[in-house]
Amino acid sequence: MLVEIWSDVMCPFCYIGKRRFEAGLRQFAHQEQVEVVYRSFELDPGAPRESEVDVHGMLAAKYGMSREEAIAMNEQVGSQAAEEGLTYRFDTMVLTNTFDAHRLIRFAASSGKSAEVAELLFRAYFTESRHIGDYSVLASIAEEAGLDRQAAAAMLESGQYGDEVRADEKQGEKLGIRGVPFYVVNRKYGISGAQPSQVFLDVLEKAWSEKHSQAE
Repeated sequence: MLVEIWSDVMCPFCYIGKRRFEAGLRQFAHQEQVEVVYRSFELDPGAPRESEVDVHGMLAAKYGMSREEAIAMNEQVGSQAAEEGLTYRFDTMVLTNTFDAHRLIRFAASSGKSAEVAELLFRAYFTESRHIGDYSVLASIAEEAGLDRQAAAAMLESGQYGDEVRADEKQGEKLGIRGVPFYVVNRKYGISGAQPSQVFLDVLEKAWSEKHSQAE
């Protein structure tokens, strides 16, 4: 059974959704037979690698609100994250462009390590305040996941996997995905947003039941 997840590693609800999906998957009786594929989605493809503003300032400008309102909104999201055991440090997050981070996930997938790298990228950005647009940081994350650091660094410098990232994004557009996280189960069922774990479990069970009733 295939689950494709369109997400961005700087999307706060994507990390929350990841935890909730994982909780639902753990309850699924056939979890060992589920293949999870991470698909690329950039919240802001035009974002600079080096940003002059912080997360609060970016949010305020994007939605036309005051800095105080942006801080309050982020605190609310942080509370949701805390309920899932996550720590969000909005005051020190480093805004950047995530295209290269998505390339790294693609690189990791070739070694069966995409889930590990995605988790490390989320943690690096939201909790550890690391610059996930910096090649040296990305190479370190690859190494932390058990991948060859030099190979990861060479990949980043080469521009490899850029076409695959763009292909994911185009595929998402064709499926009508406008926001993330977005989950597609067996190319039939879509789940939008960081839904409760029970929602993921219900869809997994429905897709499994349907697939195997057809096979009989």
